[in-house]
Amino acid sequence: MNTLTGTGALMRLILRRDRWIMPFWMLFLAILPSVVAGALAELYPSAAGLAAFARGISSNPAEIAFLGPVFAPTLGGLTAWRVGASNGILIAIASFLTVIRHTRTEEEQGRRELLGAGVVGRHAPLVAALLVTLGANAVIAVISVATMRSTGLPLAGAVALALGIAGVGSVWAGMGALAAQLTESAGGAKSIAGVALAVAYVFRALGDISIDTGLGWLRWLSPVGWVHQIRAFAGERWWVLALFGGVTLALSAAALVLSTRRDLGSGIVPPRPGPALAGPGLRNPLALAWRLHRDTLLVWTVGFAARGGVFGFAAQTITEQLNASPQMQLLLRALGRGASVGDGFFTFITVVIAEVAGVFALQATLRLRGEETAQRLDPLLASAVKRSTWAWSHLVFALGGAALVLGAFGAGAGISYGLATDGVGRQLPRLVGSALAYVPAVWVLVGLTTALFGVMPRWTAGGWVVLIGCLLLDLFGQLFGLSERVMDISPFHHVPKTLMGTPSYTAVGVLLIIAAGLLAVGLVGWQRRDVG
Repeated sequence: MNTLTGTGALMRLILRRDRWIMPFWMLFLAILPSVVAGALAELYPSAAGLAAFARGISSNPAEIAFLGPVFAPTLGGLTAWRVGASNGILIAIASFLTVIRHTRTEEEQGRRELLGAGVVGRHAPLVAALLVTLGANAVIAVISVATMRSTGLPLAGAVALALGIAGVGSVWAGMGALAAQLTESAGGAKSIAGVALAVAYVFRALGDISIDTGLGWLRWLSPVGWVHQIRAFAGERWWVLALFGGVTLALSAAALVLSTRRDLGSGIVPPRPGPALAGPGLRNPLALAWRLHRDTLLVWTVGFAARGGVFGFAAQTITEQLNASPQMQLLLRALGRGASVGDGFFTFITVVIAEVAGVFALQATLRLRGEETAQRLDPLLASAVKRSTWAWSHLVFALGGAALVLGAFGAGAGISYGLATDGVGRQLPRLVGSALAYVPAVWVLVGLTTALFGVMPRWTAGGWVVLIGCLLLDLFGQLFGLSERVMDISPFHHVPKTLMGTPSYTAVGVLLIIAAGLLAVGLVGWQRRDVG
């Protein structure tokens, strides 16, 4: 039997299983460049406004480190700057998650062994996952070009930008395939691919801000940085695309070679055996949950504190840039009820940061379903552990962790912004309070996901759909004039703007009541349904 036998059938199976989630992230990533281009055209309708905005970016090392350099002070050049790194990271995450889901996760949960009992070649599952993911990236590129052309952007630049973003996704599809061979757990494979992406982002940032110090070569070590080096809309360098193709082929080939050197279900790197008996600190559900969540919680907390520091440091320059756009001033002042542009900026950015914190909260909540489907829950419930006790051991980290990471962002922003302006003593409590005000909105998402887990466990992942919908509403609702009824769908829209004078906290109480009700529904449903 050929090692690729059954590849076509497995591709159809992957498409069927991902028939809802894959089109969603594909469409989102495909239209985002044109949405950004349209928003920039509305905010900076003149060439002079675009040029002033580009000069502000080029003079701010924090913004260059965050999103990369601007190679052309035009609508196309600024669109490439804004979406090059961010879309590249998003498509990389979607790509490696898709490949790992249909390779290592299938092995971990025992479904790959069932497929292997049929007429399926050894390499067919891995090749099928790669082909589907690479095909999805190609479709994203085609749609991106069409939508960017509809906004009037030049064809050559649109093609270069779309292919560069798809190239990043292709590289991390190969990275996900390689990571799936190294470890025997899906979580470990995701961590390897995620760390590789974080390292690439750091290399890109360091290279972009260190050109004058001779460290600019670091950006060539990062596929995330290659998106900018194509120089879409600024004299395209097409040869850079060959780097994406070469690295993708190399990673995919390495994954195929390693897959022949391991047993089904095992990884190249053997797991480290643990002690035969658990220590005193692991003899209750809360201690076990702490062991499972602590690394992720630490990374998110430190990352949010650092991100807050970057935004606080860059806020002064960003405020000057926003002053160059009368439209943006009106938008932020309307959002901030007459407050300063700086306060409006923090109010706007904290909404997005709170929704990103929702990613952590949902990950922690979804651990409930993950432990159940992986059949690690049965031995615990066979002991003296109660269902409610076990569920709360994970929900404590979902609820408390969300507050911790948001507080860390507010602290980082308050310290750095206070040092740059009128004192840490004034800015630190204001920005920490502004960030913590969004905790009840995140808790609503946790409550909704818990309710799905308890009542409709197969739909537990629907919490991601709600979170992404909230993010789209809050990012683009104000820019495109959506009605208040539509905006009210998002719980984040009801959070009081604490930087804007004396806010009303009635909505906070309502959000807390809704979150508590959803948690109660989920926990009652969990008590009454069967496990599995």
